[in-house]
Amino acid sequence: MPGEIELKWDWPAPFVYETRVEKQHIDDFQHTNNVVYLSWMAKTAWEHSKALGLDFESYARFNRGMVVRRHELEYLAACREGDVVLVGTWITANDGRLRLRRRFQMVNGATGEVLLRGLTDFVCINIETGRATRMPPEFVSAYAITADVGEDG
Repeated sequence: MPGEIELKWDWPAPFVYETRVEKQHIDDFQHTNNVVYLSWMAKTAWEHSKALGLDFESYARFNRGMVVRRHELEYLAACREGDVVLVGTWITANDGRLRLRRRFQMVNGATGEVLLRGLTDFVCINIETGRATRMPPEFVSAYAITADVGEDG
C-alpha cells in the first residue's frame, strides 16, 4: 500500500502485539516511562503463549508455569502519547527441560523506528511449590524456537 511503512524486524515472522501509548504511560520527561515497556513485553509474551494454546487454565491443568528469571532491555528511542507501538516477540531458546528465552523488538508503528530491543529468560516451575521443574512435553512442543539466534541456543 502507498504510504505504508516497511517494518524491519530483527528476525522473520514475529508474533506481534499492538498497543498505543496513553496519557497514564507518560512520565515527567514527556515520554513513555521505562516500566511501561516492560509491561508491554510481559503482555506480549502472555498473548503469544495464549495463541500457542497455553493459557492459565493449561498451566493449572499441568501444574506448571513459565515465570521470569531475568529481563534485559535496551532503550533505543522514546515514544509519546498517541503513538502506536508494535511489539514483536520470538522464542529463541528452549532447552526442553527448564529454560526458555524470548527476544523482543518494539517498533513505532507510524515511522518504523526501533524503540527497544529486549529479552526475557523464563524458567518452568511447579505452580504448587514454586520450585523449578521439568517442562511437560506440551510446553516443549508449544514453545518451539521461532528464530535462530546462535548465542541464545
